[in-house]
Amino acid sequence: MSKISAFIFDLDGVITDTAEYHYLAWKRLADEEGLPFSREDNEALRGVSRRESLVRLLKGKVLPEPQMEAYMARKNEYYRAFLAQITPANLLEGVADFLAQARAHGIKLGLGSASKNARDVLKGLGITDQFDAIGDGYSVSRTKPAPDLFVWVAGRLNVPPAECVVFEDAEAGVAAARECGMYTVGIGDPARVGAADIVLPNLAGVQVSDLLGKLANITH
Repeated sequence: MSKISAFIFDLDGVITDTAEYHYLAWKRLADEEGLPFSREDNEALRGVSRRESLVRLLKGKVLPEPQMEAYMARKNEYYRAFLAQITPANLLEGVADFLAQARAHGIKLGLGSASKNARDVLKGLGITDQFDAIGDGYSVSRTKPAPDLFVWVAGRLNVPPAECVVFEDAEAGVAAARECGMYTVGIGDPARVGAADIVLPNLAGVQVSDLLGKLANITH
């Protein structure tokens, strides 16, 4: 196998969990507009862009573009109000230690998130300086499951895709990473991320050396 030089992390569901904020923001918009929207519906929005999320929420209903833009802006306004509450205490268990271990191993760290609010979230969490490259919703035009964002981050890290490991909690993200030849670690429900090379419930207690050992036995 190639040597592993970089770890690239999705943000939501891997480093922190703002899924509840996304749900509450979409739910408020849906309720205001009389659109049915449940927690089950929200699961289908994991890892996809704001526009694609709105398309899925509308369930086939077609709206004029200005109205689509207005809905997305309102949802983001509601979501950002929740984000203002984020502190380092909102880091998921094990993340701070795992990032520190990776750095100690000389591994470059990148972020690959579809969120246009990713930098604000990292700032609230107090970990912006941990990342050598940050890819967000502004970095590329094609979102996951297209591989563009992860390829963009790898380029910023100056690391070939084959030397990157992506940590993802969404099916679309795992698919994107696999398409460009990166190793994949799925975080969370195996029903969602089972296509990843390795599946973990979270990063709590995970040792970087052990993970690298397991990845050494995987060939692409």
